[in-house]
Amino acid sequence: MSYSRIEILNHFNVWLESWNHHDLTGVMEFIHEDIVFENWNGIVISGKSALQRAWIPWFLHHGNFQFIKEDVFMDDEERKMTFMWRLEWPSLNKKYLGKPEIRRGLDVLYFHEGKINRKFTYSKTSIQIDSITVNMETA
Repeated sequence: MSYSRIEILNHFNVWLESWNHHDLTGVMEFIHEDIVFENWNGIVISGKSALQRAWIPWFLHHGNFQFIKEDVFMDDEERKMTFMWRLEWPSLNKKYLGKPEIRRGLDVLYFHEGKINRKFTYSKTSIQIDSITVNMETA
C-alpha cells in the first residue's frame, strides 16, 4: 500500500507527539518490522523488537525530554524525510546534572508501507546548558 505525502506527514506528527508524551508503545507503532536505526553515537540496531529493547532504558532514564520540530523536508517520490530537531531535557552530564540542556540534530527517515524502515540520527557535537555552549568531546 502506498501512502500519500499528507498521510506520511500526519503519521510523522503523531509519532512526534508519542515521543513527547514519552509513549514508547506509540513511537513503535510507526516503526517498520525491518527497521535499521543508526544512532548519533554510531550504534546500529536492526529490527523493531531489538530497537524497542534498546530504547526502553532511554525512555526510563532520560527525564522530561521534548523534541521540537524545527524543519521537515519530504521527498515524495523517494518516500524519505529529513527532520531537523531541537531536544530539550534535564542534562545527564555529571558537571551539569539536571540543568536544562538543548541538543540539536537531524534525522533522515525512510518510509516503507507507511512506517519508518530506516532512521539515521545525527547530532551536533556541542550542546547548550544554561545558555553555555558545551563541547560534547570535552564535557
